[in-house]
Amino acid sequence: MANSLLLVVMIKRQVVLWCTEPLQPKSSLEGHSWLITDVRFSPSMSRLATSSFDKTVRVWDAENTGDLLRIFTGHPRPVICLDFHPNKEDMICSFDSDGEVRCWSINNNSCLNCVKVFKGGATHMRIQPRKGKYLAAASEKVVYILNAETQLVCRSPLQGHIKKIQSVCWDPTGDYLASVSLDSVRIWSFASGRDGEFVRELDCSGKLLCSSVFHPTYPSLLVIGCYKTLELWDVRENNSMTLNNAHDALVAGLAASSQSGQIASASHDQTVKLWK
Repeated sequence: MANSLLLVVMIKRQVVLWCTEPLQPKSSLEGHSWLITDVRFSPSMSRLATSSFDKTVRVWDAENTGDLLRIFTGHPRPVICLDFHPNKEDMICSFDSDGEVRCWSINNNSCLNCVKVFKGGATHMRIQPRKGKYLAAASEKVVYILNAETQLVCRSPLQGHIKKIQSVCWDPTGDYLASVSLDSVRIWSFASGRDGEFVRELDCSGKLLCSSVFHPTYPSLLVIGCYKTLELWDVRENNSMTLNNAHDALVAGLAASSQSGQIASASHDQTVKLWK
């Protein structure tokens, strides 16, 4: 996962930071006692956060690498993902495997809110960029929409997927949400007056979908990580193409940098690639 200067690679219990120009390792962050599940950069400060099967969330100084700022404990189950609030630099949310969402204050080193959204089956969570109004949390075949500050469910769940949802991602404006299941992608509109309205679906039967991210330069282009391939879907024009042989195994993670215009893809083939 990447920002404009650093590429962050999760390797079991360790996070390795790479400089992208030139591409070379910079340092590593160690401290988790079990597998790391997610890593996110703060949109406004030189911080990054990690979540882990060890049930903790850790916040690090991205500039003075190796400087651990906070350790948050309290989740009863493994933490599977986390995200920074786009407008409140002090606030971070985390999501565990049993459907519990916790909101933390980095400055006060405290838990602000704790809400059990559902029981079991949690897969992925992301906060709406720019606006920061909603938090999308996926479980099984459903996406729950929560208030990003209170973590209370604020509308009916988004339904329609036939198979288990693997990931969710927002476009850079926060107007559209993509939910990716094993065999299809659904787009939902959160533009003014259309909160959660279904827009369209891409059928990708047989491609084993896993990850997704909107392109930082072409905001209507959704990049989808599949088994060995990348699927490029122009949501506005409803056209798609397949980039074959992108990796030698499942593309498990995708991240985008708005400053560099690059996308990073991470695969079970133990490689990370950068794309324009």
